[in-house]
Amino acid sequence: MGVPQHRQSKSRVRKRRAMWKLTAPNHIECPQCHKPKMPHYICPSCGYYNSKVVIAVGE
Repeated sequence: MGVPQHRQSKSRVRKRRAMWKLTAPNHIECPQCHKPKMPHYICPSCGYYNSKVVIAVGE
C-alpha cells in the first residue's frame, strides 16, 4: 500500500483540488411550452416528454 514519504506542498495540493469544483446543471428549452427544463426529464410545467403527454398537469 502506498504511504506518503514526504509532505506535499500547498501549491501541489491546491492544483489537485482545483478540479473539485461543481458545475451548474444544464437546462434546455421544452419544445412544447418553451420553459427551461432538465434534459431527459419530464417538463414540470406542461407534463410532456419526447413529444408525448406523460403526466397531466393542472392549469
